[in-house]
Amino acid sequence: MHPLARVSTLLFSLTALMALAAVLLAPLPASAKGSAKKASAPVAAEILMDAGSGRVLQARNADTLTYPASLTKMMTLMLTFEALDRGTLRLDQSLVVSQHAASMPPSRLWLAPGSTITVEQAILALVTRSANDVAVVLGEALGGSETAFAAKMTARARAIGMRRTVFRNASGLPDRLQRTTARDMAILSRALIRSHARHYAYFNRRSFDWQGDMVYGHNRLMARYPGMDGIKTGYIAASGFNLAASAVRDGRRLIAVVMGGHSANSRDDRVADLLDAGFKRPTSPAKPAPVQPDLLITKNSASITERNTAVSVGVPAAKSTGGPWAIQVGAFASHAAAQRSAHATAKRLGALAAGASPAVVRSGGLYKARLTGFAAAKADAACTVLKTAGKGCFALQDR
Repeated sequence: MHPLARVSTLLFSLTALMALAAVLLAPLPASAKGSAKKASAPVAAEILMDAGSGRVLQARNADTLTYPASLTKMMTLMLTFEALDRGTLRLDQSLVVSQHAASMPPSRLWLAPGSTITVEQAILALVTRSANDVAVVLGEALGGSETAFAAKMTARARAIGMRRTVFRNASGLPDRLQRTTARDMAILSRALIRSHARHYAYFNRRSFDWQGDMVYGHNRLMARYPGMDGIKTGYIAASGFNLAASAVRDGRRLIAVVMGGHSANSRDDRVADLLDAGFKRPTSPAKPAPVQPDLLITKNSASITERNTAVSVGVPAAKSTGGPWAIQVGAFASHAAAQRSAHATAKRLGALAAGASPAVVRSGGLYKARLTGFAAAKADAACTVLKTAGKGCFALQDR
């Protein structure tokens, strides 16, 4: 080729490349920018549900698919609670940490491969720290592998009516195939509250001691919203800030789920607004909201959460002067349920309860059923009788 022709061809090629670059680097039209932003933005969804009836009081995008993030751990905990109830797990049982579990990214407890953690410590790590490594430890203990456990999670979700949820891991870490809806998360929350009342108190914990260090939780709304007692926060970039929350006022429990919040604060504020709106709505006289018993102290009740809940004592509704000790036999969501339990226990004990008085103590949004006015030895004897009959009981000094 002639040298001039070669130069001409080269110049033409350079000109074409520059033109192409100009097109590629040109600013997107406003409409295109909006479409790109919309496609990548988390789904904003919410639902407000009456926990007693399951009736939906308010909803927006409640059936739109999104990512559960750490709300996934509510199902991990449900399967853990069910294993405890079956006796296939024990609260004091030590679980070994695998290499796979230890490799999970934060949030985590930084567990080392080959180390151990008890089942109860694992539960507390999930409800406070939302520890991904610990979620995998539980998943592997219950399913053999995290993949097999995720299949169990999905099957359980279908069984309780979560029609659009698919779980792919135990923690909620990003997976494009792990999807859910606000409605499904409300259904899961309700199932935990109603079917696992004995264990639900764990969700009220804001901190726990881990090897001498205090681990604090992420659910800050509980500290400022009266009556709120759980349950779980969550965040990944694809989901935004999520929160499933439950609160009780005047014996009525509501569940609010907000997905896709722009920040933790805005998410919390929206949940508070939903709950406020729900509690302002009158309950139909024909269908009063059912009282949830929420029994926390039952057979084999010796967990950290139950003990800690029990000793945060309020002012008793009644107090006998027969002795400085009391026994506690249950914690309930309503005064009436606690009162029934206290009177039934007194009747069961017969002569052992002579001189003791049924009492109800309100503390932390719960009503605690007690018999007061025991001498120390008599309180221990009463608890021994109740425990032998399979009932929960412990003695405490009356204040």
